[in-house]
Amino acid sequence: MITLNVNGKEHQVDVDADTPLLWVLRDELKLTGSKFSCGIGVCGACTVLMNGQPIRSCVLPVSAVAAGATLVTIEGLSPDRSHRVQKAWLEESVPQCGYCQSGMILSAVALLDRIAHPTDTDIDTAMTNLCRCGTYDGVRKAIHKAAKSPKL
Repeated sequence: MITLNVNGKEHQVDVDADTPLLWVLRDELKLTGSKFSCGIGVCGACTVLMNGQPIRSCVLPVSAVAAGATLVTIEGLSPDRSHRVQKAWLEESVPQCGYCQSGMILSAVALLDRIAHPTDTDIDTAMTNLCRCGTYDGVRKAIHKAAKSPKL
């Protein structure tokens, strides 16, 4: 049995230690906002926050989640999409197909927690998630907009 703190709640899961965290989140905990895409940790569709840092959950074995670590998925960011990054995303109409957006949003949250008012260079460096629809300009605008919003 492995204990995980996900979105503020403790969960006990009975899975193999080498099971990727993404599959535990999606299959065991039914948190399907994080997506499977590349399977090798490159694209970022599977991004979740561990202790506030973005991680690629498709390549992280559940056993590598440190004891006492807190995990946040897109479902745990806010119950009503009121987080300043989510609001800015909607106001700037960032999503097109939407597949990569949960990972993008969580990466942006981590960036703004680290750098309150990032430059375009900061954003380009931090946002390593891939978007097939090419929403990168909208992502940059939304991050700048969220940076100007009060942190709740």
